[in-house]
Amino acid sequence: MAAASPASLAIALVTAASAAFSPAVASAAPKPTEAQLRAELKKLNAKVDKLIESYNLKRVELAKARQDAEGARKRLATADQTLATAQRRVSELIQLRYQNGDPSFLLPTDGGAAAVLEQLTSEQQAIVQSVASARDEKKRASDEAAALESKIRTDTADVAKQRDGAQDVIKDIQKKLTQLVPTGPGRRSDGSWAPELPSGSDNITARMRVIRGLIEKNFALPFEVGCFRSGSSGEHPLGRACDFMMSTGGTMPSSVNNALGDHIAAWALQNKAKLGVKYVIWKQRINQGSGWEAMSDRGSITENHYDHVHISMY
Repeated sequence: MAAASPASLAIALVTAASAAFSPAVASAAPKPTEAQLRAELKKLNAKVDKLIESYNLKRVELAKARQDAEGARKRLATADQTLATAQRRVSELIQLRYQNGDPSFLLPTDGGAAAVLEQLTSEQQAIVQSVASARDEKKRASDEAAALESKIRTDTADVAKQRDGAQDVIKDIQKKLTQLVPTGPGRRSDGSWAPELPSGSDNITARMRVIRGLIEKNFALPFEVGCFRSGSSGEHPLGRACDFMMSTGGTMPSSVNNALGDHIAAWALQNKAKLGVKYVIWKQRINQGSGWEAMSDRGSITENHYDHVHISMY
């Protein structure tokens, strides 16, 4: 075997040295699975709910403390009025004795007058005591309300901060979940979609089956999903459309299901490029990718798509 040339030896040494001293490439951390993301999302949603519940309970406590303080203020006002009446009665008696030329009104000798004055003085002392008690109660209630209000302000700011932080994470997880949405089958490299034949016992295309499964997985659907329908026009007999019902019997959906329909329609449009959504019809409007457009009145809740979200695929 011929000896290696000096040039080839030098190249080999440089290559070996580079390999020896190059830092090892750290392996990327594994991406969380969809199940892990959904579990974290569920945990954070529960955390947000607890924060909101705590905040609301504190508001109730504050309202009760304020109510108690108002009650104490009313009782104090009544006691003040009673005290003023008693003081006026005592003053009137003393004034009367003075006007009758009895200079000993401060030290009454007459048994009857003395008894009256003693009774009034005793009543006055009782009223003064009740006023003092009412004032103490008012101060306690007011101090409690002020302290609770200060704590509420602090707790509310903390709750809002925690809530905002949790919601930021939730948004991030939802974004990651969106990224996990698979690309529908039959997508060409230029973004267009190859035609598909219906298949399976449900008589729909593979693309339609993918989005139906994702919607069933991501949303708690209240009613059955209707897809293949013979003898009609449009995409249903072709296996390229499904109706996601938000009510039955041709009635308007509840406010909750109406909002659910909004979410499903928005989600389908958000993922149209990945899944091959052709258009969405919902609440007498159609969206083919460039915004919602009003449709003509077809005469009924169902025909106007108020009770179901219609999704057609390429």
